[in-house]
Amino acid sequence: MREKKALVVFSGGQDSTTCMFHAMAHYDEVELVTFEYGQRHSLEISVAKQIAAEHGLRHHVLDMSLLGQLSPNALTRHDMEISGEDTEMPNTFVPARNMLFLSFAFALAYQTGAKTIITGVCETDFSGYPDCRDIFVKSMNVTANLAMDKDFVIDTPLMWLDKKETWALADRYGKLDYIRERTLTCYEGVIGDGCGECPACRLRSDGLSAYIEEREGDS
Repeated sequence: MREKKALVVFSGGQDSTTCMFHAMAHYDEVELVTFEYGQRHSLEISVAKQIAAEHGLRHHVLDMSLLGQLSPNALTRHDMEISGEDTEMPNTFVPARNMLFLSFAFALAYQTGAKTIITGVCETDFSGYPDCRDIFVKSMNVTANLAMDKDFVIDTPLMWLDKKETWALADRYGKLDYIRERTLTCYEGVIGDGCGECPACRLRSDGLSAYIEEREGDS
């Protein structure tokens, strides 16, 4: 049974675009919200706008530039080299990012009448980011419902999927090629298959290769 309306936290990357197609398959009305927080590549905003326009979806872009003022990190500091992906906490971690994003998404959902907020956070392939964990998302859901006296639901369709399974989900919706060619996941700002070297690209590429190998083996 299709639900009425969902708001997707949307960056124009592989995960959030897969979530967008998930929402379009399960909800009568879908809106997108993108946060402009001084991210490393402004192209991310352009890609998100383009994907939204191509699918005729209402798209909100909110100014969250204050986030870059709170702590230096490799996603908001263009002069900082991406590093630490093999350590306990990568320097691509933006403290409080998902907490703030979800808070503003709830506020927007309150105004637009969306009951469900969809986000592509994942505890399986999550680079050690604590604000991608299921326990955090559930706690935010409870907090928002108490704060606004609403029965919001956070839907995390990718929470327990690895990247191979995320590609499989995209393929199930018939959108694997679109996501591969049109989204921006690369830390270096290269659309599609990306630079091939940064941690995000390696994770994405390894998952795609594993999925294609599995699919060909089943055919």
